[in-house]
This record gives sequence, C-alpha cells and structure tokens, in this order.
Amino acid sequence: MLTSMVDFKDFSSTLSLVTVFLLFTFFWTPAKALPVQPQVIGSLQPITSAPGDDVILPCHLEPQFNVEGLTVEWSKPDLKPDPSDRLSRVEYVHLYRDRREVTDMKLPSYVSRTSLFTHDLKHGNISLKISNVTLADTGRYRCFIPKLRSRVKHAIVELVVDPNYVKMGTTETELRLADLQTPGPNKEMDLMGRPSRNHLIPIVLVCIVLILSGGACGYLLKHNFQETKSLIKSAAVPNAG
Repeated sequence: MLTSMVDFKDFSSTLSLVTVFLLFTFFWTPAKALPVQPQVIGSLQPITSAPGDDVILPCHLEPQFNVEGLTVEWSKPDLKPDPSDRLSRVEYVHLYRDRREVTDMKLPSYVSRTSLFTHDLKHGNISLKISNVTLADTGRYRCFIPKLRSRVKHAIVELVVDPNYVKMGTTETELRLADLQTPGPNKEMDLMGRPSRNHLIPIVLVCIVLILSGGACGYLLKHNFQETKSLIKSAAVPNAG
C-alpha cells in the first residue's frame, strides 16, 4: 500500500510537470508570423461631395501589399454596356496595367479626370481621385485587382454628388478606421497580423484535461490490474498446498 501511494505521488508530480510545460510553451513561446493574404478594403460610408469638387474614392490593401506590377481596375458595376457595341467591350473609369494608365478602354466622360496615387501603389493604396465631379458621376464604383492572390480582390465605394451638399473642410480628408470595410476573418488577427490566440485557449485547456484524465485512468487501471493479479496469486497458494 505504501508503495502504491509513493507511485501515485510520482505520477501526480509527473503530470503536474507536463501541464506546466504545456502552459509555458503555449503562453511564452513567441508566435510565428503566418502569411496573411492581402485583402482589398474600401469605404463603408458613401463619399459625398458637391458638383465641381475633386474627390477621392478610398481603397487600399490590408495588410500593405505592393501592387505596382499588378492590374488595377476601377469601374461602375451598375453601368450597362453600350447596346450598339457588338463586342460588348468593357469600359473603365480608370485602368492601370503594365505600370501605366491604359486610356483606350476608358469611359469618355472620365477622360483626363481620374488618377491613382502611383507613388503609393507600393504601399497598397489604390484610391482613385476624380476631378471636377458632376451629378452623372453619382453611383457605385468597384476597385478590383484581378490577379491578386486573395479571396477578397475587390471592394465597392459609393459616390454621392449632391448639389445641396455643404462641404465641411475638404473631401480629401483621411478616413476613420470605422469607415473601412474590414473582412470578418481579420478580427481573428492581432496587431502584428498573426492569428489571435484567444480562440486557442479553450482547445489547449481541453487537451490538458484530456491528458490528465487519460493519465489518471491509465494509472488506476494499471493499479487495479496489479491488485487483482496479486489476489489471484494469493488465492492460488493455498490450493497448491
């Protein structure tokens, strides 16, 4: 009996050391940064301006990603193709391809009125500036990077040109973070772009409980088996005599 108690204490000490080691490993080992796919993010709030204003339709990649060598398309998704065009060619508000603007596929009403911030493309800024807006510019705009390796390649930004709009300051003010479309999965990332550990804590705790329970059950089964074996041997001795 004394030996069994000693064995049980040794077993408990071993399990305690294993538990402490698992907790230390989980909470103190630095998390390795995992690659995060860049996602196109636009504005949740409509961009409002008055006729004649210069406006910026905000759109960027998060986390920052260099798109200088990629194609960037700005279009109006609600604009129907010209029925007289037999080829049903797509025309763009702004098309950036091969590190330059492509103008031969541009909507005539936007010629010489749009531009990207080309010096900021390397930082993932694909916002579009439209000069001297008119009432006809009102509508939804889509910023799209067709060859971006991501499940979120585009975003929609709405522009409202209101003749009664009273401009407070400038339409080119910096956006608040709350106005940006941030996809749901990013909520599981920490500030360094790494997966959050909060949702892993219950899993780790469950694993520890399972390890402790399995170890205790294994010890009890082994102990009971040894006691049963001893009883059988004790009972067999008188019979042999």
